[in-house]
Amino acid sequence: MLSFLKNRAAILLTVFLAVQCTLFYGFSRGETRPVHKPLDTFPVDIGGWHMNQQGVMEQEVKDVLRADDYVIREYAEPPGKFASLFVAFFNSQRAGQTPHSPKNCLPGAGWVWTVSDTIPVTVSGRPTPIDINRYVVSKGEEKAVVLYWYQSRDRVVAKEYSAAAYVAWDALRYNRSDTALVKVTVAVANNQEDAATQAGIEFVQAFFNTLRGYFPR
Repeated sequence: MLSFLKNRAAILLTVFLAVQCTLFYGFSRGETRPVHKPLDTFPVDIGGWHMNQQGVMEQEVKDVLRADDYVIREYAEPPGKFASLFVAFFNSQRAGQTPHSPKNCLPGAGWVWTVSDTIPVTVSGRPTPIDINRYVVSKGEEKAVVLYWYQSRDRVVAKEYSAAAYVAWDALRYNRSDTALVKVTVAVANNQEDAATQAGIEFVQAFFNTLRGYFPR
């Protein structure tokens, strides 16, 4: 077992170094920065969901995140479904401008996770479901379901290592490294995690095709 763990660590280190080398090569040629659609123009009505609050990011959080564009919204669908949407777009990932994984940020904010898995979500216009992360977290009496993924070049990626590998590939082949982090949060009421997950899935299905039009292809 110890030998396997050592080998696995060596493999991950090799992959990480390969990604670094590829990014260095890609960025050394001068990077293409495609134009995206401003996220503050995202619709306030999407499907049966309506925005009921616009969020604003504190400056110190902006300084840490270093995203080129973002949107924070809370939406509701009658009679009683609520979900928050957070999207951060990065025009380039050079110089440390990379999405911060919720798996790192949420524990740092005092949230404790109880479930961490990947779930398939069927969206219209795609022949196969997209795979996204599901993260169930709690803090005191609060509990929430967090759904998130990374998206670039119309590609949806759940895992952080896969996202980094695709960035290296895009930098090498297309001379670009733009990406976005998309996160949906749904509060869990009466300990009904499945209901919160389903509400989050329905929200994703409602906005996915509209949001993809905001990212470069």
